[in-house]
Amino acid sequence: MEFIEPRNINADKVDWLISERVRAIVSYYAEYTEYTESDVVDKLLLNILDDDKFIEWIKAKRNNKRIIKQVNIEHLIEEKEEKVG
Repeated sequence: MEFIEPRNINADKVDWLISERVRAIVSYYAEYTEYTESDVVDKLLLNILDDDKFIEWIKAKRNNKRIIKQVNIEHLIEEKEEKVG
């Protein structure tokens, strides 16, 4: 059994400019998946954390502890260190 994950209650409204094409893609994908547009954007953007170079960049930042905690990637950092060590 998979448990239902809580929704992100710390959501903020953002004021980004995106192209008409991207808005259409998100809208149609939301309709297809039966998620809200906000849920689709949230889920898709979390895939950025699969970018190993981005994680390495965060690790190399001088004051990275705040970033690591804020984006909740402690487990990714530990996994990378276990693979190397």
